[in-house]
Amino acid sequence: MAEITYREALNAAMVEEMERDDSIFLMGEEVAAYDGAYKVSKGMLDRFGPQRVVDSPISELGFAGLGVGAAMVGLRPIIEFMTFNFSILALDQVINSAAKMYQMSGGQINVPIVFRGPTGAALQLGAQHSQACETYYVHAPGVKLVTPATPADAKGLLKAAIRDDDPVAVMEGELLYNLKGEVPDDDDFVIPLGVADVKKPGSDVSIITHGKMVHVALQAAQQLGKEDIDAEVLDLRSLRPLDVDAILDTVARTNRVVYVEEGWPYVGVGAQIATLIQEEAFDHLDAPVLRVSQADVNMPYNKRLEQATKPSAARVVEACKRVLYV
Repeated sequence: MAEITYREALNAAMVEEMERDDSIFLMGEEVAAYDGAYKVSKGMLDRFGPQRVVDSPISELGFAGLGVGAAMVGLRPIIEFMTFNFSILALDQVINSAAKMYQMSGGQINVPIVFRGPTGAALQLGAQHSQACETYYVHAPGVKLVTPATPADAKGLLKAAIRDDDPVAVMEGELLYNLKGEVPDDDDFVIPLGVADVKKPGSDVSIITHGKMVHVALQAAQQLGKEDIDAEVLDLRSLRPLDVDAILDTVARTNRVVYVEEGWPYVGVGAQIATLIQEEAFDHLDAPVLRVSQADVNMPYNKRLEQATKPSAARVVEACKRVLYV
């Protein structure tokens, strides 16, 4: 085990996989000469050369489409979006091409492509650069999506995504790149897609979440522990495929659920999870499922308004107490 940062874990995953398979290449804005906007691809140009670490023009639709075409003819592209906010420009290629090609070709054409980069809000980047983009992707069948919250998950999930024969979006927390944690040195350390992880066991209430919000949930659980409330934190890690069994298991253990997500509440990921629990585990519930999310507004630039808009540990604690009737 080595203690490395989240960005170093992502870098290690790409380097190891590119050394293993010559068909893998990285492409995106500033990924080569500049080492990536967030330095995730640091050193990769020197290691693999300009044919496998490719700087693209500022044209998400264009280089995403090039990647989809390359995947259709046998290569395995990793497409980095400087931020998933910008990937909205490329959704036609992701949703109408990558996600549908296997089915529309009658199973003749796989599209083994990874779309990766930061998602969600950072600090005062304004409304157009602060969106959590998960729902844009998970709504469409044909695209898998993972949201690593720790350095170990970042490495293991990205390696699994690169090895997968279907399109996979890897959405990274923009404020997590400097986060340190222990990561296995094993070149074959892979976390299967669709497997959730209990980040903290508990018995009184389940906080289900994904991505950067795992850390907000853990802060809330720590605060609740000071009041003798034992909260479980379930990190979904993967939103498509979804670990339904893990969700139902945590509901059965605690009988109370709060879902935490960075995105908007309207037709959000939490709405899907709440519906699943209502349909499959209603008899286990001792209280309604509550959701904590970003406020249903475009992200303000003002610092205090931005803080008020985002999910917080205090709001999660309040929701947990509500489902516990305390």
